Amino acid sequence: MKDADTPMILTLPLLAAMATPVPLTQPAHLQVGPNPSPQQASPLPIPRRRRVVETAPGTDGAASEEKKQMPDRLAACLATGRQDLTAGLASARLWRDGAKTDFERTRANQCLGLLLNESGDYAGAEGAFAAAVATIPPEQAASSFQLLGMAGNAALAGGHADKAVDWFDQALALKGVGDNAARASLQTDRARALVAAGRMAEAGGALDEAHRLAPEDAEGWLLSATLARRGGDLDRAQRDIEVAAAKDPRDPAIGLEAGVIAVLAGRDVAAMKSWDSVIKAAPNSPEAKTARGYLEQLGPVPTSSATASAPAPGGPAAEKKATP
Repeated sequence: MKDADTPMILTLPLLAAMATPVPLTQPAHLQVGPNPSPQQASPLPIPRRRRVVETAPGTDGAASEEKKQMPDRLAACLATGRQDLTAGLASARLWRDGAKTDFERTRANQCLGLLLNESGDYAGAEGAFAAAVATIPPEQAASSFQLLGMAGNAALAGGHADKAVDWFDQALALKGVGDNAARASLQTDRARALVAAGRMAEAGGALDEAHRLAPEDAEGWLLSATLARRGGDLDRAQRDIEVAAAKDPRDPAIGLEAGVIAVLAGRDVAAMKSWDSVIKAAPNSPEAKTARGYLEQLGPVPTSSATASAPAPGGPAAEKKATP
């Protein structure tokens, strides 16, 4: 253990890990939002922690009558896929191929897209969502809002960030569609895609709009803190992570990022305390595993009030910082 008055010199493995951005994608399992395991791979990286809405886009006239006649078909298709993915995909394709109306084809393609996404066929999922959008009449274009978001997230998961931005832009261009929370969610998704495309300034603007629409969304503030930290603006990162922590003080991802921001600013004791709180609040989480790794390299929380010096600008931390 080093002397309390000796500046701490961080090892390269730790600096490299801290310089690596917190992923701007989140996992999902047949849902519009992720489960609380943000370090896993992401089929549908939409930040909202909510289940998929198992309904078709709203329609009028004859389609409304069809909806009354088969209210559970989409839910049944997804349920089959959850039990047996291969059988679910076959069922969705049979439904799509035998559909007699555009309304049925829309629902069948929505189910197919979600199941293809679950299988890891992101290109196929994007194509199915695109087909679902294509069968919605122009006068009912507002009904495509959710499907456009799904197509965007499938494109993003498949590594096509620019295409994902296009899908999100189409959804957000629809006027009078979606409540503030839904539109904020799409803005956050758009920010993820913009980051993946290397368009950082635009990503910051998208997150600012998400904050305006849904100021209570802790995850949006977490992502903007991460983006600011990646850009070297530690003051902005600290402000945003404090807002995130105030909105959701027990989210381990927020505590983990707070510690990373603190250590890069030279506040090692604060960083250790943040990571220690992550371990105590969510001991079995991926974030706790990462926090333990950081603490193993830094050592126990010092009892002295002294704090360590920050890494010099342009030093090892800067050299190891990951590119978007």
